[in-house]
Amino acid sequence: MQDIYAERERLYFLPVGGTAMAPLAGLLQAMGHDVEGVDSGLYPPMSTLLAELGIAVRIGWDPRKIPADLNRVIIGNAVPRDNPEVEAVLRRGLPFLSQAEAVAHYVLARGPSSLVVAGTHGKTTTSSLLAWILEDTDTDPSYLVGGLPIWNHSGFRLGRGAWMVIEGDEYNTAFFDRGPKFLHYRPHVFILGPVEFDHADLYPNLDAVLTAFRAGTAQVPKSGAVVVNAWSEHALAATRDATAPVVRVGSEPGCDLVLNSWAPTPEGGWAELRWRGENLKMFLPLAGYHNAQNAALALAASLVIGLPATKTLEALARFPGIARRMETRGEAAGVTVVDDFAHHPTALGVTIAAARQRWPGRRLVVAFEPRSLTAARRDFGPAYLEALSGADLVLVATPFHSGRLAEDEILDRDELDRELEALGVESLMPGPDDDSVEVLLPHLLRGDVVLGCSSGSFDRFHGRLLEALEAQSGG
Repeated sequence: MQDIYAERERLYFLPVGGTAMAPLAGLLQAMGHDVEGVDSGLYPPMSTLLAELGIAVRIGWDPRKIPADLNRVIIGNAVPRDNPEVEAVLRRGLPFLSQAEAVAHYVLARGPSSLVVAGTHGKTTTSSLLAWILEDTDTDPSYLVGGLPIWNHSGFRLGRGAWMVIEGDEYNTAFFDRGPKFLHYRPHVFILGPVEFDHADLYPNLDAVLTAFRAGTAQVPKSGAVVVNAWSEHALAATRDATAPVVRVGSEPGCDLVLNSWAPTPEGGWAELRWRGENLKMFLPLAGYHNAQNAALALAASLVIGLPATKTLEALARFPGIARRMETRGEAAGVTVVDDFAHHPTALGVTIAAARQRWPGRRLVVAFEPRSLTAARRDFGPAYLEALSGADLVLVATPFHSGRLAEDEILDRDELDRELEALGVESLMPGPDDDSVEVLLPHLLRGDVVLGCSSGSFDRFHGRLLEALEAQSGG
């Protein structure tokens, strides 16, 4: 593999604080480039990461303050075309790349073969599992993950080994590139988790989603492989145009890797698997059958690239976990507060089921913020009802993007409230001016587990709830 670029460039991230942009900024800084950026505002954990890396960040858009001697601007998908700094970049003719193009230009050009993890759900967990396996088995990998692994809070690693793990987002790349990010990642192995309709603001229907993933699987060379979640009929359908070998992971006997059984425990679970005639046994320190599927995908990808099964299974048994994936943030007044990124109905449902496994016999309280444009839509009301019915007490905050949707498009929380109560699930629906912590606090009991789910900061819900519980108990 080629050595790290010797030529140093001055790079400007616009914006710098996103879950994909901040780790990439750190990775390019580790390669020797001078990196700085701008954003409208920062919040943990990315604000903490950027501070730890010493990356200069300016808050507030101001075209006059864009440095004059830049080599390139890296533009993320969080800024629209009418952003004043975008307009200045275009007017001045500054060279620019999207975040995904920058990964290809600066990182993949060094020579590592990419292992791209895609799908509607489980990307961060599966890519973190795979990154951990490669690191724990001394392959000296590079990786770029959309979350923050517990063992490496930067979310990136620059190695000199042959492989790079990349979380492949299906969301649009930038205002000038409406295609999915993973189309830029040159996959040698494309690991495809479950596929469902999501991102209604970008994809009009399921067929459009399938078209995007089919383009991803079709990019893989015949010397590579497509590892697919065979539990998902849509994921299987997305492999239609693949010319590379398709490795199926599922519970059916015809799959290449068969997950024969899953025995959950409070600490995780045991799985019995079969890989092309060989019986394997796996312990996974993560709760939930969906995580057993994620681990099986990571295991299959590891075996496809030639890692020994024994060492791979040993690595999985030691997996440290990921921030914001059923992460216990603390306990106060006998109440355990847990953080999770779940926001799509399917992810929310399996996360609630996993919490039941992790904390059996305890009352489960779910506080959910419909953060994304998709999560805020009325169409998902029945699916959210099914997912949230697995809780004992539910709080659904005001949809974050209510102002960007017509009234008849917004999630009907009044109807959700009535239907949850009819199922015997107590529910709270705070108004737009209400504080979710203040609304929830009087309803909590010693022994509760509060699962706070959002794809964003949720107004520091978890930390503020712990502070309020401590104050209430006199701690």
